[in-house]
Amino acid sequence: MGAIPVEHGLILAGILFSLGLIGVLTRRNIVFVLMSLEVMLNACGLAFIVAGSRWEQADGQIMFVLILTLAAAEVAVGLGLIIQMYRRFQTVDINVLSELKG
Repeated sequence: MGAIPVEHGLILAGILFSLGLIGVLTRRNIVFVLMSLEVMLNACGLAFIVAGSRWEQADGQIMFVLILTLAAAEVAVGLGLIIQMYRRFQTVDINVLSELKG
């Protein structure tokens, strides 16, 4: 059994990134927006892994670890903001955030 072609991995990463981008642009619930951002970050990580395996370097795996730490920080900050927004406005709708202006 052979390895998966690089093109297939990059196509999958592109599809995942596109789905995440559509989710970010169309959703109103901030929890779903954060989940879509996670999908986009995972797609970028997949592209790095595929490229690293193509050139037989560990750089793609190192970048994926950095992407995972960035995603963990994003989730921590995002969930904190969601909790504060829900306490103040009793909703997680993104349109409510326009009321936060001064």
